Amino acid sequence: MKNYLNFESEIKDLENEIENLKDPYHNKEGLSEVDTEQINKTEKELNLKLKEIYSNLDPWQTTLVARHEDRPKSKFFIENLFTDFISLSGDRYYGEDKSVIAGFAKFDQRSVLVIGQEKGDDLESRINRNFGMMRPEGYRKTIRLMKLADKYGIPIISFIDTPGAYPGVGAEERGQAEAIAKSIECCMSLTVPTFAIIIGEGGSGGAVALASSNKVIMFENSIYSVISPEGCATILWRDPKKMLDAAKAMKLSAKDLLELNIIDEIIIEPTGGAHRDKNKILENVKNSINKNLKLFDNVSGEEVLNQRKNKFLKIGRDKGFISNPEEISDLNQPTNKFDKYFKLFKKNKVKVFFGLAFIILFSYIIL
Repeated sequence: MKNYLNFESEIKDLENEIENLKDPYHNKEGLSEVDTEQINKTEKELNLKLKEIYSNLDPWQTTLVARHEDRPKSKFFIENLFTDFISLSGDRYYGEDKSVIAGFAKFDQRSVLVIGQEKGDDLESRINRNFGMMRPEGYRKTIRLMKLADKYGIPIISFIDTPGAYPGVGAEERGQAEAIAKSIECCMSLTVPTFAIIIGEGGSGGAVALASSNKVIMFENSIYSVISPEGCATILWRDPKKMLDAAKAMKLSAKDLLELNIIDEIIIEPTGGAHRDKNKILENVKNSINKNLKLFDNVSGEEVLNQRKNKFLKIGRDKGFISNPEEISDLNQPTNKFDKYFKLFKKNKVKVFFGLAFIILFSYIIL
């Protein structure tokens, strides 16, 4: 059974009509000939309607598509894009977090570390996966594996799909905020190429913890924001029904974020969303990963690290006081001609002190 969003009523009617036309027993009179001409006509009408609706989605409708029940999840991409996947579990401190799948695999015969936030496909698996909301042990597991990948020079690919980090009491008691901060710190310090692909929801620190990457890539109908539109509307207007206004103000769509240079690339989805043609979206994701991996071939670890630092330091500085934003990773302030002498003095102040003391004492003896 297909799931439809509230703005897809016309699409639902057309698809039901096509199903009826394909059924030779749809007439009460018994077996009848299938009208292929009418089927083709209705299918063309359906394709036009899909293009019309999905080319004019507002930010709230985009949010609904990003949360669609049938949307392909991380597990789907891991199973179909990678070979020899070895799932690794546990953070070596507390336990296993099933909301994140992580392990080493091969992508076109190349070793990679794959991390995927997994929401689940049905009610039972969603409860088991905690709806993709990671706990501290999940972040600590990914930190452990990212450091291992960095040690052996293995690129890291993350699939982001979460409403946010789990806000439960137990998670907070086990250090949720510290785990997220440590994950961001780890991501920013890696010397191997890292790629984060936002396939659905990229919510709050739960997403940023794994998306602090060399390349941040979004699906066309995914979202990436510091808070959900409903949460933002509740805080600003005390009315969660104003989620459309909140979604517009937050600039959470892939198109808006690309214009703001928050992300690096958009992966185009099939018309009607990624769930309508999973083979096509697989092909698009594979091409994107291939292209981005090749960008970092023969690039040193230091260059990878500096590219990532510069990428995040440049955000919001396009019209600032930095003359060359490509070279800001060292965060040096403009210097004057006396700075080098001051630094030299600070470095050798003990020697300078004893030198001056000796000169004063020698002068006193002579005089």
